[in-house]
Amino acid sequence: MPKLTRQPPALRVLFAGTPEFALPPLRALLAADCEIVAVLTQPDRPAGRGKQLRASPVKKLALENGLDVLQPATLNDSEWQRRLADLKADLMVVVAYGLMIPAPVLSQPRLGCWNIHASLLPRWRGAAPIHRAVQAGDSKTGVCIMQMEETLDTGPVYHCLASSIDPQDTTGTLHDRLAGMGAEALTYCVELAIKGALPAPQKQDPSQVVYAHKLSKAEAELDWSEPAGQLERNIRAFNPWPVAWCEIGGQRLRIFRAEVVDNSAGLGPGQLAVEDGQLLIGTSEKALRILELQRAGGQRMSVGQFLNAHDPRDW
Repeated sequence: MPKLTRQPPALRVLFAGTPEFALPPLRALLAADCEIVAVLTQPDRPAGRGKQLRASPVKKLALENGLDVLQPATLNDSEWQRRLADLKADLMVVVAYGLMIPAPVLSQPRLGCWNIHASLLPRWRGAAPIHRAVQAGDSKTGVCIMQMEETLDTGPVYHCLASSIDPQDTTGTLHDRLAGMGAEALTYCVELAIKGALPAPQKQDPSQVVYAHKLSKAEAELDWSEPAGQLERNIRAFNPWPVAWCEIGGQRLRIFRAEVVDNSAGLGPGQLAVEDGQLLIGTSEKALRILELQRAGGQRMSVGQFLNAHDPRDW
């Protein structure tokens, strides 16, 4: 009886990623006909009150699956570039890695370097595509598998999956949905590559480019001179980070959920009213009804719980 021999994996893949968003694509590669030759992730960072070094989510998953983990501080170092070249990867997959990939690394794999980007390119190139889509009131977004170039998010696109943005979506809920879609889109493209049927990527339309600039904590402060609709979108866009906030009666409050209502009380921008267990704040157009909030040093709670614990007359 002839001895059975196991066929080698169809693709040798180098994976680069760091946060939670990169976990579903890494799991998808673990289930595919691939050999993950190594996992690149950012160096361990100090975290928590004790500032102890903490491994990234990608590092934890990689180690759980017996994968080799590499954590360079930069990929511009020639020694690291040589080490990556020695892995002889067919493909590099990059998902929210957080470090720039220089040209000598981009050119190493036979199939190049693919990036999973959380928008429908060329709209929302850049660092915060999910936040900016929610903040802008977009009705849809999605994920793209893109061939990486030296310039940020400019490469041609192999495949996209679209998702609607629901009126209640926060950056957190949309992040989780797009992470799963990224894994689905990656699996589709990897299977085509294995079959030799991957189509040529399509160039992005430069006339449709919009940039998703990096978020800052400062812009999470609510400006009551803006319309209630924009403020409500800001609250959802900045949930779970950096979380929208305001000051009322000298106290800082973090706002997690709110809804737009008619300004029947005639409140001016920033004016506050408590009516029938509801907390209303005036804006330049309509009003916001606060639904979920957190006092500095306190717990996150519904507005009902908050009003039971805090007398508005003290504000």
